[in-house]
Amino acid sequence: MNLHSLKPAAGSRKARKRVGRGPGSGNGTTAGKGNKGHKARSGYSSSFKEGGQMPLVRRLPKFGFEPPNKQVIDVINIADLIALVEKGKLSTTMTLESLVEAGVARRRTKLKVLSEGEVTKPIKITAHAFSSVAKEKIEKAGGSIIIAERTLAEAETMKSAGDVLKALVTPKKSVEKHKKAIKLEKKKAAAKKTAK
Repeated sequence: MNLHSLKPAAGSRKARKRVGRGPGSGNGTTAGKGNKGHKARSGYSSSFKEGGQMPLVRRLPKFGFEPPNKQVIDVINIADLIALVEKGKLSTTMTLESLVEAGVARRRTKLKVLSEGEVTKPIKITAHAFSSVAKEKIEKAGGSIIIAERTLAEAETMKSAGDVLKALVTPKKSVEKHKKAIKLEKKKAAAKKTAK
């Protein structure tokens, strides 16, 4: 026996299967995958089909409505705010930024303060809305409220105001009013030209 005469045992090695080399080979076209494209890949799942029957989603009537410009308003009770003040997570002067940092409000949504709980110390709070009883309780305890007109994210992008607090309390301009004002200005300018 010599090294050059060594061979694998008979039947221990198989020739590699050559796929995708034309239909004459018997493993062409789909190369043993059964299908082409998406179905040949792993993880394929077909959508639910009901044969020729009218699908369930089309048999049932439409229900409900989701407004495209729906406004999400977060709510918090006075009792929760006072608890956060007592824990030291908030000071008695609560801006929207400090409320976001404390996890009470979100940057892109509005916040409403509700009346549940007692106001034990004077607090100054900025929010988008207050229930009438909550407002009364805060003011009765010697505190004050600031009503924000914009979300914190909107106020931060408003560079013309300069200060975030100033931007928060600046009311939004109505698009319709703005368009009417532009039209009026154009009419006045046209009237001046014709008068000359």
